[in-house]
Amino acid sequence: MKVSIVGASGYGGGELLRLLLNHPDVEVHQVTSERNAGKPVTRVHPNLRKNTSLNFCMVKELEKVDLLFVSLPHTQFMQRFDELSGLAERIVDLSADFRLKDMAAYQKWYEVEHPHPDKLTQFVYGNVELHREEMKKARYISGAGCNATATILPLWPLFKLGAVDTALPVVAEAKCGSSEGGNAVSEASHHPERSGCVRSYKPTGHRHIAEMEQELGHRIYFSATSIEMVRGILVTAHLFVKPEITEKDIWKVYRQVYGQEPFIRIVKEKQGIYRFPEPKILAGTNYCDIGFELDGTRLVVVSAIDNLMKGAGGQAVHAMNVMCGFEETAGLTFTGLHPV
Repeated sequence: MKVSIVGASGYGGGELLRLLLNHPDVEVHQVTSERNAGKPVTRVHPNLRKNTSLNFCMVKELEKVDLLFVSLPHTQFMQRFDELSGLAERIVDLSADFRLKDMAAYQKWYEVEHPHPDKLTQFVYGNVELHREEMKKARYISGAGCNATATILPLWPLFKLGAVDTALPVVAEAKCGSSEGGNAVSEASHHPERSGCVRSYKPTGHRHIAEMEQELGHRIYFSATSIEMVRGILVTAHLFVKPEITEKDIWKVYRQVYGQEPFIRIVKEKQGIYRFPEPKILAGTNYCDIGFELDGTRLVVVSAIDNLMKGAGGQAVHAMNVMCGFEETAGLTFTGLHPV
């Protein structure tokens, strides 16, 4: 299948390109970068040396393909939807432009009036674990946010099977790698003398809250903090379960909902170094690791992902695989490294 990537010079687009170059069912036709047009992609993504001879092109040079990936900054795709949607029958977007179903939410969270409110319901939200059957019939998929993914996936089974006491609050805190903020933020983290160390990211009002509440149907109190890590997200969520719920019941919930999921792992060990999810051993993988600890009716849930994989490029490829009827794990079988 012939695919192209719009906006392939950023971290998300680069990770997507890395995966697609090794996908057994895909041929990468063109990749765009207005700033780097005409230059080899390896100038920006040196890890792809000897893996591709592609050069960046401009959007106006794009030819029609079977599927188009869009990895532009937020609000750009919605402004160019008419132009880009004519280039492919199917589109997978990595931005936030079509994630929310409520038009008013874009004004609230992104301070922009959505120019295509009629298209919002045509995009399937990008967590495969929640929307697999919809994706099989979809023309458009909108990739989920990385912090949203790391929060939604561990909590969704608990809401789905009615284990949560919904009268009480849910509080989640994410520790985030610098690559979540894009190339410039990551560069600053390696050279702190240029802008100071990466510090607090978003203690309140994070835009991904809109996705969490949309998918979980419950208010989420969420904070995100950048730490000295390039890749990865570690979420710790505190919620309350119904009084009759036991630890055995929590195990049953996760096994019932995620038992057959290829990219979900329940990590709760009694021995060893990594007894709970740890983002550094997930770098380059498409897994979401989930652990938990029950303290009376308070449940502490911990999850970890690679924000550029399960939170961006890997999730987009997984969604494409489902949409197009490919093997779900195609191009995504990297198991991670240890030690790191």
